[in-house]
Amino acid sequence: MLSAVYSHLILELAGNIGRLGVLKFPDASSVVSARPCGSKIIVHLCLERDVITDFAHEVQACALGKASSSLMAQTVIGAHVDELFAARESVCAMLKEGGPVPLGRWKVFECMAPVHELQGRHSSVLLTFDATLEAARKSLIRHAVPYAGHNKSRLCDHVSAE
Repeated sequence: MLSAVYSHLILELAGNIGRLGVLKFPDASSVVSARPCGSKIIVHLCLERDVITDFAHEVQACALGKASSSLMAQTVIGAHVDELFAARESVCAMLKEGGPVPLGRWKVFECMAPVHELQGRHSSVLLTFDATLEAARKSLIRHAVPYAGHNKSRLCDHVSAE
């Protein structure tokens, strides 16, 4: 089972995270940590209306958190915030309920499906979504863009925004 979770692809993604660092002029940033493993992800992003136009992150996480962050960096530019929220819900269902693989650009998260068997590792995969959504929420509020899709109270209980 662990060999399926920590596949060659997961380890490769974890070792090759794109968009690492800090944006010079982000619209918003967020810091989110996962209590079970101590992972922490800081996301900096820019939005144009509700579309993510730039993204950078600082990742202190396990291999699964790093791999998930790597996938986020490859996928998030050009995404609407609603689309990102729906993708998070889809990945969460895939992990917790064995639900279907996410659709569209988010299909790349299919490699995380074996994590379904390791309940304690779900937060590692979802952390990048939670950090990105929190930064997007802050940006939307800052720019007074109406958006009802992301509600912080809907984040998993084991994740805390600082």
